[in-house]
Amino acid sequence: MMVKPFASSADLSEKKETLEILSEGVYALTAEGDPNVGAVEGEDFIVAIEARATPAAARDWLTELRKHTDKPVKYLVLTHYHAVRVLGASAFDAEEIITHDVTEKLINERGKQDWDSEYGRMPRLFKEPEGIPGLTHPTKTFSDTMSIDLGGDRGELVLEYCGRGHTAGDIVAWLPKQKILYAGDLVEAQAALYTGDAFHMDWSTDTLDKVKSYGAEQLIGGRGAVATGRDAVDAAIEQTRSFLLGMRKHTEAVHKRGGTLKEAFLATHEALAPKFGAWPIFEHCLPFNVQRLWDEYDGIDWPRIWTDERDREVWAQLQD
Repeated sequence: MMVKPFASSADLSEKKETLEILSEGVYALTAEGDPNVGAVEGEDFIVAIEARATPAAARDWLTELRKHTDKPVKYLVLTHYHAVRVLGASAFDAEEIITHDVTEKLINERGKQDWDSEYGRMPRLFKEPEGIPGLTHPTKTFSDTMSIDLGGDRGELVLEYCGRGHTAGDIVAWLPKQKILYAGDLVEAQAALYTGDAFHMDWSTDTLDKVKSYGAEQLIGGRGAVATGRDAVDAAIEQTRSFLLGMRKHTEAVHKRGGTLKEAFLATHEALAPKFGAWPIFEHCLPFNVQRLWDEYDGIDWPRIWTDERDREVWAQLQD
């Protein structure tokens, strides 16, 4: 039997990037299943959303953005702590780097291990990794909600914690006037979920209910295309929920009958692959996802730290 390449280590093909202007001064850059980024113009500043994996990769995004605006980046909003979202922060020269309180805790607790882990899993995303100056630390954090006045008649950008989900500290960025929601990795639009640091029970219920309650008319998820129109937004949210509930159903069944982790992985893979298997990073993510969900059924609430060594052990056990 052919051994599958580890995670996304063999995915070396460049993805086509698409910059979309969703409303006046509201931008999203998508890239065929690679991590999405965005930006919102204030009256005389920019709020950047997500930072990419390296300063070099972030500068590529900024080059595209600078074709439309030369305003300085005042705020950099990071929806959660994962390395591919935060390690490019230095490229923005932002006055403030904003995260949730718990994201700061997670960076301090496991940021270096996550950096090593994600670089091993997805090396293509780490353009010029030698340019990363070190871990990214926020300058401002909040617990529930925080608003940024965009000035003039632009309205406000509301940052809010929706509950535990993809990580313990995910936030969304909501533009009430434009009804546009940057959902981070709490929602993926036809891209597989990574749930290795997740809280599956919270995410698949109350957290996604909160995300849906905004009534967004455009939604930028962590990966995949921008969802435009209420039907498409709700579909993206419910696709995400369906993935989580499918994992829960099949992993829990094996756990309850006293089966093995490998049996749970195989059952979950068989059940989800027909619907989700062609989506980006499905094969990459599922072993780590099932391991974390199995831990939850074992009563481990706080996610165990992923290291490059542990990644490869779990991959060898489940995916090879």
